[in-house]
Amino acid sequence: MTHKSESSFTGRLRLVLLCLYVLIWPVNVSGDAAVKAALPSAQPMAGIMPVSFPSAVPSSGAPGSLQPLPSLADMLERVNPAVVNIATRSVVRESNRLLEDPFFRRFFNVPKSRQRYRRTQSAGSGVVIDSGQGYIVTNAHVVKGADEISIGLSDGRTLEATLIGTDPEVDLALLQVEAEDLTAIEYANSARLRVGDFVVAIGNPFGLNQTVTSGIVSALGRSGLGIEGYEDFIQTDAPINPGNSGGALVDLHGRLVGINTAIFAPSGGNIGIGFAIPANMVSAVTAQLIEKGEVNRGFVGAIVQPLNRELARAFGVISAGGMPQGVVIVDVEKGSSAEQAGLEPGDVIVQMGENPIVSVADFSAQAATMFIGDEVAVQYVRQGEQASTMLRIVADQQQAVAGKSLTPWLRGVELQNLRGGDETMPGAGVVATEVANRSPAYAFGLRPGDVIVGANRVAIEDIATLRDAVRRDSRQLLLRIFRNSRFYYVVIR
Repeated sequence: MTHKSESSFTGRLRLVLLCLYVLIWPVNVSGDAAVKAALPSAQPMAGIMPVSFPSAVPSSGAPGSLQPLPSLADMLERVNPAVVNIATRSVVRESNRLLEDPFFRRFFNVPKSRQRYRRTQSAGSGVVIDSGQGYIVTNAHVVKGADEISIGLSDGRTLEATLIGTDPEVDLALLQVEAEDLTAIEYANSARLRVGDFVVAIGNPFGLNQTVTSGIVSALGRSGLGIEGYEDFIQTDAPINPGNSGGALVDLHGRLVGINTAIFAPSGGNIGIGFAIPANMVSAVTAQLIEKGEVNRGFVGAIVQPLNRELARAFGVISAGGMPQGVVIVDVEKGSSAEQAGLEPGDVIVQMGENPIVSVADFSAQAATMFIGDEVAVQYVRQGEQASTMLRIVADQQQAVAGKSLTPWLRGVELQNLRGGDETMPGAGVVATEVANRSPAYAFGLRPGDVIVGANRVAIEDIATLRDAVRRDSRQLLLRIFRNSRFYYVVIR
């Protein structure tokens, strides 16, 4: 055995004995003092650096005491009472389309049977936004078709709620209860959220009351999902499950940043992709529902498209970092708010109100919170020059329109409100006056003279309601039409 190997063996032996010595020696103090007490005369060996052993949690108090661990408990004690459980009950008619078909019944001599009904119930979550008036916000789909709505509070009380109004375009509903000692939540400014901010989801998944999960903001301004008519979602990886709909997404101060509304779940469960409606949109919509009991969105009438770098350079709206700024107007509809404000095709909108417009999602989010009678300052770029105008929101009173202005699915279709003689027939539907032979609508079965009475399962009264309905699903357009005294369905994909 060489001298080098003997030295190495001796060093390892001394290290093992040293470790045993530290483990069995009685230690009554913590940190570096423990090592010093156990090894009063130990000297560092050659090639081995001394190691310090700090306390698991540093303490500035008495020896041996530990500081409290970081926790969300204090914040949740304040916020949890503002999140409620919502139980709904409804009576639905059981139907069998085959047995209800007159031809089938006559051919097989099926006797007429009595109507059968069954009682259903569902559950969701809600958030108290005004303790004095008893206002609670939740998702519209949570209370859709409900005959009875019950609110379960964190203190065990159960209250009956009244539905004040809904906004299916953004999937929000406002309820009201009569109660004292309610706890309301505080709104945050969701425009200040950043990707990476910590958030906490609170709700009642699967009926498990006051369930809390945490995560971060994964993305902002998510749209094009085909979930709602107006989409500007906060994406989060905080676990959201069935029953969380209508619950709160809060920041670490306990302020409301969003209302949980949907998850991406190809397997049926949570995979860390959840979506929430931003608090600023919630605040604007609920204020409209409180004031009027319904949402009256105006007719902006500006058709916009995003800018890539080449277009941004051409329009002179590229940032110093090389990022496109704004959205470009490609068409302005007659009689719209945009036309009255003097906006023209080619104008690049860069700001609306206090909110910068960077993408089409930003523009749509702003449009979702603009109601009839509102005035919004718009900053735009025209031929390289900065300009501004006041956008006054007016009602949609169009009588005829090109289908492409509503949705690409209706490209090549001319539409107008149904008329009887020379007078418009309110609530009757929208007639397709022209359908181009090479259009997608013609290929899927729409014909001139067809009257559109439903779109994406929404009853169509006029062009204004059709405009709202086509936003509900970006993946396809389901039309219910009236032709030759019969009803048909046409789906355009």
